[in-house]
Amino acid sequence: MPGSAAISCLGPWPKDVGIIAMELYFPSQYVDQTELEQADGVSAGKYTVGLGQDRMGFCSDREDINSLCLTVVQRLMERNSLSYDSVGRLEVGTETIIDKSKSVKTVIMQLFEDSGNTDVEGIDTTNACYGGTAALFNAVNWVESSSWDGRYALVVAGDIAVYATGSARPTGGAGAVAMLVGPNAPLAFERGLRGTHMQHAYDFYKPDMISEYPVVDGKLSIECYLSALDRCYSVYRNKIHAQWQREGSEERFSLDDFDHLVFHSPYCKLVQKSLARLMLNDFLSHPSPNTETGPFTGLDAFRDIKPEETYFDRDVEKAFMKASADLFERKTKSSLLISNQNGNMYTPSVYGCLASLIAQRTSSQIAGQRVGVFSYGSGFAATLYSLRVTQDHTPGSGLDKLVSSLSDLKVRLDSRKKVSPAVFSENMKLREETHHLASYVPRSSVEDLFPGTWYLTRVDDKHRREYARRPLDDDLPAEPEVVRSSTATEVQDK
Repeated sequence: MPGSAAISCLGPWPKDVGIIAMELYFPSQYVDQTELEQADGVSAGKYTVGLGQDRMGFCSDREDINSLCLTVVQRLMERNSLSYDSVGRLEVGTETIIDKSKSVKTVIMQLFEDSGNTDVEGIDTTNACYGGTAALFNAVNWVESSSWDGRYALVVAGDIAVYATGSARPTGGAGAVAMLVGPNAPLAFERGLRGTHMQHAYDFYKPDMISEYPVVDGKLSIECYLSALDRCYSVYRNKIHAQWQREGSEERFSLDDFDHLVFHSPYCKLVQKSLARLMLNDFLSHPSPNTETGPFTGLDAFRDIKPEETYFDRDVEKAFMKASADLFERKTKSSLLISNQNGNMYTPSVYGCLASLIAQRTSSQIAGQRVGVFSYGSGFAATLYSLRVTQDHTPGSGLDKLVSSLSDLKVRLDSRKKVSPAVFSENMKLREETHHLASYVPRSSVEDLFPGTWYLTRVDDKHRREYARRPLDDDLPAEPEVVRSSTATEVQDK
């Protein structure tokens, strides 16, 4: 693997620390948003056009946060032929809490049992949809620190996004992303280029300890998201300007300096509005924008507006969405594949967008490019940072392997099973009634799960959860290297 590092390499600062490999998991079933519009009795296009969502993945009572993360971790390790003793740090970012004390990370450690590796740092990190990014930053910082022992870091972001019946329910989804972090990575973090903003707000929170459903102030949440984007972009620009000045350059940074931009995606339409928002920032900060020709043509009427007064200004939104339409098509639209087809995954959302971007390009197309990444979590915490894609796109290179591993995303999405809105509602009701119960055996079928998926087999009278894994091939016996333990065995549950 490109990120491998001998222990003798611990002296110098590791080079090009970042994401070496990625794996994505989403449920095997979905509901069509057009059919959901009809079932909910709302106007046609409310979910598909207004939100920009076509399909929404969801979990039955057979899957929980532990099973999602077990699945995505084992899939990443198997597909990249990695040994579990090569991992020295594992951290999980999630807001799907099923235990107020025991971490998801400790459940995943069942996969490490046969290797004998228990020397694995990291636990869970939680703040709404930002936990995965915090875990990723911690992993990068570990590799670049005196604590690093030469092994990989593994970051997992996973969530089940569900809402009570009502206008927010179509913005749900579920999934998990695993990312292998180390030096010599094809997606390297640009050192020193992070713009962060954190602030207190009750825009989205989960105070009910026995419910999966959040309390949401939709309008405030949008305002918090956009205001955080403004602040993070301003801080990021200041930092990159400072770097450029130290290098002797007085150029101004703008959206043109990002080859691609990916965003946390509660729903696709907000992402399109967010790119327009960044163009508004470029326009207002420019000392003398050309409003006669170029991207700012016809925008002179907005020269003196105050950003904090425009979060819900339809005229501003419309003008800058139109002005940024070409940028959106070139830099961001392709990143919304998973978001559009599976919905909001919470912590994995922005990394599903990153995976979607990579999956739809060849290694030569993306080599050497800068990717801006905006991560947001309600409450609220946000960061804009950038990744630099390696120049090396030769066959067998780290970038070539990463692109190849994600190239099946669309095929996997198309292989899911569509269910009716009625069945979707039944599943939501079942989860609502049973997700917190002890002495419970899930009722949903295992047959519809993707091969290789971990699933819940039972919850005992002390709330202890047990899991099994569907074989990778139903016609073959379990592979000998697959982890087995009293609560983690690969069997076909009948």
